[in-house]
Amino acid sequence: MACRALSHRNPQRVLAVAAPTAAMLLAILSSGTASAAEAYIQNGIGAREKALAGSGVAYSTDATAVSLNPAGLVNVPSQLNVSASFLFLDGGYSSSGPLGVGIDADGHYDSKPGLTFIPNLAVSWRVNWGLIDAIAFSAYANGGVNTHYDAVPNANCPAPGMTGVFCGGELGVKLAQSFYSIAFAKQVAPGLSVGIAPILAYQRGKLYGDALFAGFSIDPAHFTNQGMDDSWGVGARGGVEWKAMPGVRFGVAGNTPINMSNFDKYRGILAEQGDFDIPATIQVGVAVDVRSDITLMVDYKHIWFSSVASVANPSTNFLLGAPFGADNGAGYGVQDVDVVKVGMEWRHSPDLTLRAGYSYNTAPITSRDVDLNIMTLGVVQHHITGGLKYQVTRNWDVELAGMYAPRAAVTGTELGAPGRAVEIEMSQFEFTVGAVYRFGSREPVTLK
Repeated sequence: MACRALSHRNPQRVLAVAAPTAAMLLAILSSGTASAAEAYIQNGIGAREKALAGSGVAYSTDATAVSLNPAGLVNVPSQLNVSASFLFLDGGYSSSGPLGVGIDADGHYDSKPGLTFIPNLAVSWRVNWGLIDAIAFSAYANGGVNTHYDAVPNANCPAPGMTGVFCGGELGVKLAQSFYSIAFAKQVAPGLSVGIAPILAYQRGKLYGDALFAGFSIDPAHFTNQGMDDSWGVGARGGVEWKAMPGVRFGVAGNTPINMSNFDKYRGILAEQGDFDIPATIQVGVAVDVRSDITLMVDYKHIWFSSVASVANPSTNFLLGAPFGADNGAGYGVQDVDVVKVGMEWRHSPDLTLRAGYSYNTAPITSRDVDLNIMTLGVVQHHITGGLKYQVTRNWDVELAGMYAPRAAVTGTELGAPGRAVEIEMSQFEFTVGAVYRFGSREPVTLK
């Protein structure tokens, strides 16, 4: 196998293996159009993070530190991490009220996007390059949206024969965000490390089934049903990890705003002529060894969705005369999100590690913006997680993680039809399987 050919004296060969693998993952990652999410950003990357509900910014033990806190890579043995998540989204909407007043199809209808596959790859390498103690590469899905409604009967449509939730036949949104990153980490003082990870970001998405609104756009020809479109951008993630005293560690990490190229095919519906940037985030946390074999992690995260007009603009701007696609055009009303994460890792034996986690995020949307969010359903707030790592051989571990996001719902009124009630709801189930291959010793690296 390629992993066995890697020499601990030649980290460049790690990247030689990782880069082609990442190229193959590009198509796979971009097809994974949903995530167990805080709004539409994943709450954890890889099997370990997912089992801990995305906590652990102060306690890195594997190569997926690239996606959370690259400073923690100085603690990670040279290794390869791969995982695959399988996500089931159970959501939909209900609408009722006087006939002929609005357009939403009456009744309850489920979104049926099918099972989503979300892969992840990370590889890290200990080096001795003076200013660099560790390097790593990662390819991972950052977030996404995936909804699909059939062309349901709709007696509220303005013309006979029209069907669909919004009278445009099948309705849905597919959005995939993926990051490709090389990270560098350095221990700058005893117990203190820093890391930086430049990011190449890729988005792929489409919208369909809402043509009835195209007449209210600055560009009706690029409003809906245009097939897949692509978007690219660059940014960076950075972090600090500090071992303040034996058994107590602090961490802080975040990514810059990522200015993406526009979705030109959808410049008539997305505010700022198709702009869909990726917001900045910050996460701070503490990890405490409550026993020699148990570590407790508590993190706080903030996501600046308000910086992305196409996401954050109120949907009610449509009622104020602002055309879709304009700088002040209607968005989805997604608010900044605050997240609290708690995770626990129990090193039960040399072979078995058990993990559990819980996260809570503030509501991404309010009742004001329910109607357009029939297309996104990004309303879950609680994530309950668990998992394990088991050593199979000296160099191989297997990892498992599971997540349940209980049903969350938001109720409001249809845009332009205040007499009609609309409720959107969502619950999520996710299962992750992963593997870890250590190139050298199984013993963890520890900060001096």
